[in-house]
Amino acid sequence: MSQLDWAVLAAALAAMVGYGIWKGGRSRDTQGYLLAGREMRWGTVALSIMATQASAITFLSTPGQAYADGMRFVQFYLGLPIAMIVLSATAVPIYHRLKVYTAYEYLEGRFDLKTRALTAFLFLIQRGLAAGLTIFAPSLILSVILGWDVRVTVLVIGALVVIYTTSGGARAVSRTQTLQAAIILAGMAAAFVVLLASLPAGVSFLDALRVAGKAGRLRAIDPSFSLTDRYTLWSGLIGGAFLALSYFGTDQSQVQRYLAGRSVAASRLGLLFNGMAKVPMQFGILFIGASLFAFYQFEAPPVFFNPVEVAKVRSSPEAPRFAELEARYREARSAQEMRARELAAALRGSERPRQRDATAAYRAASAASDKVRAEAIKVMRTADPGADPSDTNYVFLSFVVRHLPAGLIGLVLAMVFAASMSASSAELSALASTTVVDVYRRLLNPGAGERHYVLVSRLATVGWGAFAVLFAEYASRLGSLIEAVNILGSLFYGTILGVFLAGFYVKRVSGSAVFAAAIAAEALVLACFAFTPISFLWYNVVGCVAVLGLALAFEAVRRASGGLTVEEVKS
Repeated sequence: MSQLDWAVLAAALAAMVGYGIWKGGRSRDTQGYLLAGREMRWGTVALSIMATQASAITFLSTPGQAYADGMRFVQFYLGLPIAMIVLSATAVPIYHRLKVYTAYEYLEGRFDLKTRALTAFLFLIQRGLAAGLTIFAPSLILSVILGWDVRVTVLVIGALVVIYTTSGGARAVSRTQTLQAAIILAGMAAAFVVLLASLPAGVSFLDALRVAGKAGRLRAIDPSFSLTDRYTLWSGLIGGAFLALSYFGTDQSQVQRYLAGRSVAASRLGLLFNGMAKVPMQFGILFIGASLFAFYQFEAPPVFFNPVEVAKVRSSPEAPRFAELEARYREARSAQEMRARELAAALRGSERPRQRDATAAYRAASAASDKVRAEAIKVMRTADPGADPSDTNYVFLSFVVRHLPAGLIGLVLAMVFAASMSASSAELSALASTTVVDVYRRLLNPGAGERHYVLVSRLATVGWGAFAVLFAEYASRLGSLIEAVNILGSLFYGTILGVFLAGFYVKRVSGSAVFAAAIAAEALVLACFAFTPISFLWYNVVGCVAVLGLALAFEAVRRASGGLTVEEVKS
């Protein structure tokens, strides 16, 4: 990176941390520290919700996902608008009326303490691990660019996030996310403009997209029904809706964003705006990834996008074999580029036989280069059995470093840091609030003063930051980060959603029945993950339906045996 890039990156990081500390102020009570005094306008709520969900993983890994698998991933978000409408009508007014600090407080009033504790525990596990993934993403960037050990860069990023989150609490998180959103939009726009300008002479953007379409990268909707295919129309509408209901309705990292709204209307508008804007935004990010694929049909990419793994194999005994495969790959890609140009020329005309022949020739050339790349990856893993064979997380980063001019590289990297710090700070704030409100204040020390709880909240933020940093050390082994973070959430979201839906809509089940059902349902979801090929989006449906069905069954057995709930005894 040039000195200008470093200056832009350093200025952006300093602005984000400084602005967060300044706007956060010194909160003296838990409502101010954990919920920003419940004074946020709907626009701030909306940006905060979107920024919390759109971490660095979104902007770093999603383009690589589209590069490798096309735009099918957008179907993951198709159920989100449905979820936003449902939550605006149900969860938002309930949470505001009860004036809760966390979503899990509601469950104790509706069921009992053990049900509240169980759901809070499930949230703390999955969100603590997810925070590690969001910290790992920008750490990956620094490690690649600087050549530093990723463990060092994880510590640097983790410390920056903890500093302003601990200083300002939820108010610092929400205020800073507005600045971070502006940096993110500017960075993505800059990268896309440079991508368009970098296409070779004689190849228009439409030509490149046509070729990418023939390679299947522009297909966004798959109407087939399958329990094993990860991204279809039905898995997105059904499984995605269940996931979004749980994430936005029960995950404290999101619930805390709209609990900070000054009114029910502000919280509802924030959610509904997110429901309208998220799908187009995600489509745009995936489109950049598909455009990257189109660009690389006319310029040879590296045989493997992860430079760290490439450097390892080049310094190993397998170096001669790898060098041979790199040379073969360049030849294969040269042939593929020629076939891509022929296909682009054929697609400009209307001769169907010529288009058919050009498509077949292009696909054959593409398959040949993919075969050489697979051989190179095999050699790389021979040199280092622990090497990650997936390089999707590095595709966008590789383009940025290789093709963007000085200054813009720093801006795009600042964008990724902004996204990571935005999401990570919101997650740490939510973890702290759940730890203090649902565990410490409720179970361990219920009678302390407000200043004491604010101090404990700051300590909890630091503690969860340390936990996230430790987990980030293992994140490189999880493949595509955008998939890993959603798989992780899907292992827990269905069960948690089932508990909340039982509380909202199934009035005749007791806390004991729901508690037992939640444990059984979570075991079933983990079994599906370990022993079946079912796609992760369906885990959300399985967990939710299992909780509701088993809770009704357990309650029926209890009533048949003459058992009474505490409420029935009192009445």
